[in-house]
Amino acid sequence: MLRTPTSELRLDILEVLKDPVAHFPPGRQGDLLEDGVTCEAVAARLGLRREVAATHLGLLAELGLLRTRRVRRAVHYRRDEVRIAEVARMFEKGW
Repeated sequence: MLRTPTSELRLDILEVLKDPVAHFPPGRQGDLLEDGVTCEAVAARLGLRREVAATHLGLLAELGLLRTRRVRRAVHYRRDEVRIAEVARMFEKGW
């Protein structure tokens, strides 16, 4: 998943979500730290089409690296630090 040509993009997404306050303007809906960031905000920050961002965010969420939370009508994404640490340990062991 992280070794494909699009892996840099997924790593970029994980990186900007590491500190959402530093990378995104305050949200109109929800708290950046508690609720996360919308797909639209990620797309705008990384210069992507919304559909491309949604695909990558969805994959990262399915893998458990991101948690989702619905705030009103929007889905917000934030990192799951415990799961990310587990995956990092697997790579260190030579998965």
